[in-house]
Amino acid sequence: MARRRVAYRKQNQNKFAMVLVALVLLMLILVVNIRKEELAQKQAAYIQRQEELQRKIDQEEARSAEIEEYEKYTQTQKYIEDMAKEKLGLVYEDEIVFKTEGK
Repeated sequence: MARRRVAYRKQNQNKFAMVLVALVLLMLILVVNIRKEELAQKQAAYIQRQEELQRKIDQEEARSAEIEEYEKYTQTQKYIEDMAKEKLGLVYEDEIVFKTEGK
């Protein structure tokens, strides 16, 4: 009779241990899934930030190219003539200038 009680206790202990192991595994799976979702959200935010920064880089590179073109233009004879006409009002001898009456 004592052997039956010991066997019955071991059977109950085995069931209890299996339930505990299953519970621990479920909790572990739950924690991993929660962390996975958090990481996915962070990744999406980082991708969005990366795209925004890349867009700004592209804009600044375009602006830099425009500045380089303007720098080349400022060193040409055409730029000097345009500034002389605009700022100083100078014209070539054979040019005809029409002025409108200012009100």
